[in-house]
Amino acid sequence: MLSQDHPALAIDQILDEKGIADPARVPRVPPAEWVKMYQGMVRIRVMDERFMALQRQGRIGFYGEARGQEAAVIGTAAALGHEDWLVPALREAGAALYRGLPMRTFVAQLFGNANDVTLGHQMPCHPGTRAVRYVTMSSCVANQLPQAAGLAWAAKIKKDSVVAMGYMGDGATSAEDFHVALNFSGVLRLPVVWICQNNQWAISSPSTVQTASPSFAIKALAYGFEGVRVDGNDLLAIHAAARAAVDRARAGGGPTLIEAVTYRVGAHTSSDDPSRYRDERITEAWKAKDPIARFRNWLLQQGFIDVASDERLRADLDAEVRSAIAEEEQVGPPPNHSLIEHVYAEVPRTLEHQLRGE
Repeated sequence: MLSQDHPALAIDQILDEKGIADPARVPRVPPAEWVKMYQGMVRIRVMDERFMALQRQGRIGFYGEARGQEAAVIGTAAALGHEDWLVPALREAGAALYRGLPMRTFVAQLFGNANDVTLGHQMPCHPGTRAVRYVTMSSCVANQLPQAAGLAWAAKIKKDSVVAMGYMGDGATSAEDFHVALNFSGVLRLPVVWICQNNQWAISSPSTVQTASPSFAIKALAYGFEGVRVDGNDLLAIHAAARAAVDRARAGGGPTLIEAVTYRVGAHTSSDDPSRYRDERITEAWKAKDPIARFRNWLLQQGFIDVASDERLRADLDAEVRSAIAEEEQVGPPPNHSLIEHVYAEVPRTLEHQLRGE
């Protein structure tokens, strides 16, 4: 039996719910980097509000927000280097933007217009780009995890100093690909960091019906590597855990499974109504643990931001999103021929005739 203070069971926290931190445990990060992470978190909140509104207005077809999980997204992604790979689940688009994906490129993908690099072949909210090493998400739950293991295996074979970071929700731990990927990474000691965003709901299934284990992090021990459990709404703690895991992986120490304990404040996606299956009084209680508010309070205490600069930031980010929407919404759809591009090595004549209206 493990003691309750084992890292895979205890929830590590540096920044409490009022934004007060233990100074001795704050990671050594330049103030500008903390501010950049805060900007990344606020950008997610702003764009989620705008894009959910777009979907409700019928202007895009689908959206999955990360509201309440911004610290787990940015705090982990910020631990990666430029050459590392990020393999997302559903709610990590903000990490792509943090790593350099232009806002207009993301918005074009939401519209599936002629500027969309995938030419509308992906459903909305599925960006991907080699430029910032952000792999297009898969709608098949946990399908991305063996891909992350494969990227890490390739890096190890090539002796590249590259780390892969693979994300999942708590529901993905019930899928076969989770067990395949983690077992493979443990056996081969791959340079991969697994991030389980335990937001406590797999669509309408609570985490209590996903596993009988006392935590998700503890599952790593069966595969022969370290699992740690962290307050996913604490930017300081989640970033510290991710940095340690990335450094360990890069040094040849093998994988780590980080369980970020957080909460899905919003719906699973724009197609979901959570009020039909959960007690929203619990949701309201979790809103008081808002990761952005906590981190903002700490930044204000440290003097890294002030109220005026914070207000300017939010206004600038809102303008960035609104501008991208206004510009990309005017772009027409991809050409009809793009329906079959990159699908066939040799396009069947029947399809060519159909596209020409013959």
